[in-house]
Amino acid sequence: MQLVIGNKNYSSWSFRPWIAMKALGIPFDEILIPFGSPLGNPDFKARLAAYTPAGLVPVLIDGDTHVWETLAIMEYLAEKHPNVWPADTKARAEARALSSEMHAGFSALRGACPMNIRRPIRPRELGAAAQTNVKRIDEIFSGCLARYGGPFLFGKFSAADAMYAPVVARLNTYGIKVSGAAQSYIDAMMALPAWAEWRAGALKETWIVAEDEADWPTVL
Repeated sequence: MQLVIGNKNYSSWSFRPWIAMKALGIPFDEILIPFGSPLGNPDFKARLAAYTPAGLVPVLIDGDTHVWETLAIMEYLAEKHPNVWPADTKARAEARALSSEMHAGFSALRGACPMNIRRPIRPRELGAAAQTNVKRIDEIFSGCLARYGGPFLFGKFSAADAMYAPVVARLNTYGIKVSGAAQSYIDAMMALPAWAEWRAGALKETWIVAEDEADWPTVL
């Protein structure tokens, strides 16, 4: 299988299936199509057109099957790898519901705090809507750990954790305070070897996307 992704520093959507497959031991080859400046790929959309009609990353390629959209990728992987979702029916249903909530929600926090792995850790003032998002995310993290015992949302790492990985990165990067339970989950996620591998790749990148630099023009 191959996974087409964008920049590791910025591409939160690419991060999700990438860390899912890495953490769950699903082998794949990475195809990175960079965007941004300087020296970004001026043919980004044209190159992506060879993989998906949506023109967006990520895209999973398995032979002549091309799957785009993150949740669709997770479900495709789950058909071949039963450990992608929790084994218990009730837990699996909750994991899917929370993953859908992440996929469709938390726009205020995502807008105020773009994923930016290279950014030095420092606080950023949040508006009321973003603070409400953080409160709900804290409830999700704390509640799942209480119900399923941790260290991940449903005990063992699953697609639900992969879906929340970019939010974990945001909470860390922007110094956002959470409860002790939620922080323990953040720590567990960031201790994954797959997390360290993604971060190392992000730190090597030189492409800049100004709209994802919350402190622009002071980038680094």
